[in-house]
This record gives sequence, C-alpha cells and structure tokens, in this order.
Amino acid sequence: MFEYKNKVVQEDLRLMAEEHLDWHQFDGKTILVTGATGMLATYISYFLLYLKEEKGIDLKLIALCRTKSKAEKAFKNFLDKPYFKLLLQDVCNPIQYDGSIDYIFHLAGNASPHFINSDPVGIVKSNMLGTFNILELAKEKHSSKVIFASTREVYGKNEIEERLTETSFGTIDPMENRSCYPESKRAAETIFRSYFLQYGVSFNVLRIAHSYGPGMNLHSDGRVMADLMGNVVDGKDIELKSTGEALRAFCYITDAVLGIFYAALKGEPGEAYNLANETEEISIRDLAKMLVSLRKDAVLKVVFNIPETNTGYCNYRRVGLCTDKLEALGWKPNTNLYAGIKKTLDSFLD
Repeated sequence: MFEYKNKVVQEDLRLMAEEHLDWHQFDGKTILVTGATGMLATYISYFLLYLKEEKGIDLKLIALCRTKSKAEKAFKNFLDKPYFKLLLQDVCNPIQYDGSIDYIFHLAGNASPHFINSDPVGIVKSNMLGTFNILELAKEKHSSKVIFASTREVYGKNEIEERLTETSFGTIDPMENRSCYPESKRAAETIFRSYFLQYGVSFNVLRIAHSYGPGMNLHSDGRVMADLMGNVVDGKDIELKSTGEALRAFCYITDAVLGIFYAALKGEPGEAYNLANETEEISIRDLAKMLVSLRKDAVLKVVFNIPETNTGYCNYRRVGLCTDKLEALGWKPNTNLYAGIKKTLDSFLD
C-alpha cells in the first residue's frame, strides 16, 4: 500500500528537501491541500509533513479529502498529530474552517479517461464549483497564494507550433465527449484571473503534462502510464489498445511537485506556468517494452488489443510544452525516464 513510510517515497522526500528553495517561507503557516489523496496532492502533503518533522519548518497541514477511508489510509501516520487535520468534504460544497489559511494547493478533481467517460458532470463541478469555493475561502482568509493544478489540455488543438508556450492557445470543440475536462480547466483559470483582478487573490496556475510516480491509481485511472504500470505490477502482459506509435513525454512526480513549489514560492502572482519534462520523448510501444524489461522476476510481453473507439483519450498530434518560463525561476527536471519508472515500480513492489 502506498504510504509515507514507503522506502522510495522517503528517499524522494529527502532529495526534494535538498532543492535550493527557501522552505522557511512556510514557517508559521497553515497550508490547505485539496484532493489530498490524489497522486500529486499526496506527495505535496507528504513533503510538507516531512519539512515539519525532519527540517523543523513550523507549519500546519489541512488535507481536504472526500473519502474518509482512503484519507485515513494515506495519512495514518499523522492522524493524531497537532499539526495535521483532515477536512472531510466535497470541494464542491462551501468550505468552513476556523483559523487562518496562508497557502492553498488546489488539486481536487478527476483527470482520468475513466471519469471523463463515466462522470463528465462531476468533472465540470469540481473544476468550476470547487474553484469558486476555494477562491471564496482564499478571499475570506486573505491567503498569501493559491496554486491551481491545471492541464496542458487547455491549449486544445494546436499542430502548428513546435513548442507550446503559455500563450499558444488552439481550438477545443465544446461538443466533443471529453471536452468536460479541458473546457472546465480553462474556465477555472479564468475564474482565478477574475478573483485576482477584482479581489486581489494571488495565484499561480501550473499546466501539467503526463506526471507519474508512486501513488498512481493503477487499476481505474485509464491513463496510459497507469494502465501499463498496473499490468507490470500485477505480473501481467502489457495490453496496448493502440498501435503504440503515439509519442509522449513523462514527468516524474518529484520534478512535478518541485515545479509546483517553485511557482508557489517564486512565481509571479497571477501567472501560469507550463510544467513538463520534454527531455525524453518516447512512443507508447517503447515505453511498454521498457516497463516489461524492468520486471526481472517475471517473463512479460507486449500484446495488442485495439478497440473500435477510445473516446476518453485526446487524439491531437502531440506538441511539446515549452517550460522556459518555469525554468527561469530556477526549476528543471532531474529524474530521467528509466530511473523514474524503476522507482515507481519499486514503490509498488515494496
């Protein structure tokens, strides 16, 4: 089970703490993380708790989660700590909390093809109603900054440019089946900008592409890395639902989380930043081969089973993200694909 004491997680937290960021900016602060049992949000929460316990940063963490049993498993080591609080509720409902909240990391909401197909209304609600509730809370508490996890998909279809900068917007058909996700993320970014202009609520948006790592939902997510990793963890052949020619570039979780913290601590208020690792583009087929090769205790292979429709997936030609703006703050990706995949696999087999 994925947890704080996992050996891979502990090593990741130790390495992240060595990053040249002023973690003391969180001293004396109360920090809210929404969707705290999600992959990125859990790592953010664990890292903040690591700063408290191992680095002496005097902070308090509030973890907003919808499902009690899942939250209690993820944070079982902290349930009795005075600097940790579970806030059990749906982000779509107004948020009540007595006390100050200085930073908010807003990551609540589903992004998987499974939920895009099965619960499009829920996705729109969490991205829009949830964002309104978070920003009303930030306005009430005079929070220092809100960080919003958006997506590269807000750029829509743009097959002209070689790299997408933060202003490289293409087209999105609002009538496409999967548009509930990118359209509601785009709308949420506009809501953030509106609260910034009208009420002075400071924020940064991170447009994240293809992050992966310990804590991934391997069996009901539907994204390619989770599906492939799930097969390998279970000791099964990888079953590709396409020819595997599509290209992707994946960002290991520690690089993604540190990118989020760079924006939180050094980002210009009211700005969006692309967050991706574009150093190792790889085909899905080659990714599958790499994964099966890492499972040394089992003889696995790659097989193909291509369905007639794949409505939950984006079919645009891949155009990489330009991360120059985030890199100008001092961030850069440090974990190569092979090392990241091995660490992820080890974390599930630990």
